Amino acid sequence: MLDVPHEVVEHVSWLIYARRCELNSRWRRLGCFQQALLVLVHLRKNETLVQVAAGFGVSTATAGRYVSETVDLLAERAPSLHEALREPPSEGFVILDGTLIATDRIASDEPYYSMKHRRHGMNVQVVAAPDGTPLWFSRALPGRTHDLTAARAHGVIQACLSRQLLILADRAYQGAGATVRTPYYRHHELPEHYQQYNRDHARLRAPGERAFARLKQWRILRKARCSTNRIGRTVAAIHAIEIAWRSG
Repeated sequence: MLDVPHEVVEHVSWLIYARRCELNSRWRRLGCFQQALLVLVHLRKNETLVQVAAGFGVSTATAGRYVSETVDLLAERAPSLHEALREPPSEGFVILDGTLIATDRIASDEPYYSMKHRRHGMNVQVVAAPDGTPLWFSRALPGRTHDLTAARAHGVIQACLSRQLLILADRAYQGAGATVRTPYYRHHELPEHYQQYNRDHARLRAPGERAFARLKQWRILRKARCSTNRIGRTVAAIHAIEIAWRSG
């Protein structure tokens, strides 16, 4: 069973239909709705291309083309950082965090090995609203990239500074400056008001964990078997699906 609303499948199928009309595409083995369903099964359940191809009665190569085409189509609809921050939250702050999308890299792929997580993967950053709703996901960088380095590379800190938007982040972003606020180190050794600051900071930042929790309900991102070059596009595509899901 696919735990995705029928309306979401229809939304994706209409996007596929519009693209086929735009390209004046010839007849294909699967209709738009079936192609959308194949792609969502692959993303949601992390079934291999061989498995979904067999289930939908197409070749593995055809299933791969359907997935690549639809993921690229959806990724185009994911908001950019500047679009996501066009209307800042009324609370006056956003939550910044990073995660590792695990991959099946081999031991020699040193750039993809995260010492923090003790596994290979790709670093993805998220900017979330105070209630935990993801506003923007970054492109994927090699797993050994530090969160602060990634945030600077994606322009998150500068974008929020230009809007005078406060950023709440964990200790990985210590030293970011600008409008970034992180917890104090060794707060148990500090006066009570520092400890209270850390408690308040943790309480406000906690909903940000929901963004990645929701993202990783799509099992393809629990351990990606695709090329590392495709992970960022896959994250963007899933974000676009989630936006359609929330909008009903």
